[in-house]
Amino acid sequence: MSPSTSLIPPASTAAGELHPSADGPGVPALPSTASPVGRHVLAELGGIDAGVLDDVERLRADLGAALTAAGAQVRQIVTERFEPQGATVVAVLAESHASIHTWPEHGGMHVDVFTCGDSADPVAAVRNLAERVGATDTALQTVDRGGAPRTVTEPISEGLTRRWRLGRVHHVADTGFQKVVVADTAHGVTLFCDDERQSTEHTQLTYHEALVWPGALLARNLDRVLIVGSSEGVASEMAVAAGATHVDHVDIDTEAVRICAEHLPYGYTPETLAAAERGDGPIRLTYGDGRQFVLDATERWDLIVVDLPDERPDEPDAQINRLYDAEFVQACADRLTDGGVLVYQAGSPAVWRDATLRSAWQRFDAVFGATGGRGVYIGCEEHEWAFLAGVREPMTDPGEVAATRLAGRDVGDPRPEQWDETSLRHRLVAPLALRRLTG
Repeated sequence: MSPSTSLIPPASTAAGELHPSADGPGVPALPSTASPVGRHVLAELGGIDAGVLDDVERLRADLGAALTAAGAQVRQIVTERFEPQGATVVAVLAESHASIHTWPEHGGMHVDVFTCGDSADPVAAVRNLAERVGATDTALQTVDRGGAPRTVTEPISEGLTRRWRLGRVHHVADTGFQKVVVADTAHGVTLFCDDERQSTEHTQLTYHEALVWPGALLARNLDRVLIVGSSEGVASEMAVAAGATHVDHVDIDTEAVRICAEHLPYGYTPETLAAAERGDGPIRLTYGDGRQFVLDATERWDLIVVDLPDERPDEPDAQINRLYDAEFVQACADRLTDGGVLVYQAGSPAVWRDATLRSAWQRFDAVFGATGGRGVYIGCEEHEWAFLAGVREPMTDPGEVAATRLAGRDVGDPRPEQWDETSLRHRLVAPLALRRLTG
């Protein structure tokens, strides 16, 4: 996938520049703007005697002792008792700060401990404090501050997130369009853009084959291909493997594309990226606004692939939505050859997060139905995304068409690793919920 498009240039013109590492050769470079590394612990302690929670001198002593035991250097502590009850205690630390706010009537306190560096352990400080004040219930969360992230919390749907624990962080950058993180996870080397997982070493083939191969097989011819987004470069290279002789790849975020080539073990390498940037070979890479590229185009393509993060209906002004609206889908359809195919990454088929898939399905039905064609669902059971293809001509059974064309490929021609004829016949049938939307 790739970031949302924008007409606003990046804040930095040093696209692709890797920030120098302060730790010497072989250590992954991090942004020059990285702030001091710290941990911020937010906690609620409950089950505490009301008398303790109203005793500011005891609270001062307990907080100071807990912090000192955890390795912090306490510089001063300020207390404030409120009427009729409750207190606030704030400690200034050499490492940062700590505070407690008490509610005797509820038997609890809120605790906030933030420390930079490794000399003090804020989690230990909170647990020490809980023991000293006699708390019977402790709930805490830790937020990483500055430097290389230790976790990424990915938004999934309303009220639901997924937390990724990071191993080695290969690169962190704010490109001006998005925050990019490349790090090791349980899924191998993983690309995050604005905290959304875009691709992983262990699953990228599953994703990209579903994105490219069914559409390539549905196209009457496969000579010229346009890829919008897909900054990793896998889709461009896969289109060539499927038979394309010319691939136009358009991505607005120069730095993100170069980071992917430098740090991901799939897709472009620095050498193949440089060749694509020069147009030296079958892939020609253009850095620019994908929407404008299509609107200004006069040529036609046999396959157009739009590979972006999901549209954002809850953010009507989000730039990414410009590449999902009916006007852009229509513009892409108009730039197809007679037997050409348009493919989109269209969201998740899961019933609790399928809003963007439903809207895209109806959009494709309207645009391609007007040409006598149709929208085609491309399911991917092994992954959590679904894809849509638009064909300009009548096609009663797209799965059978794709399966027949795959079976007819010459011996020795490249084939997908995770799709066969049976897969195509079954996965190109839309779920009943989508079919009901369009009759």
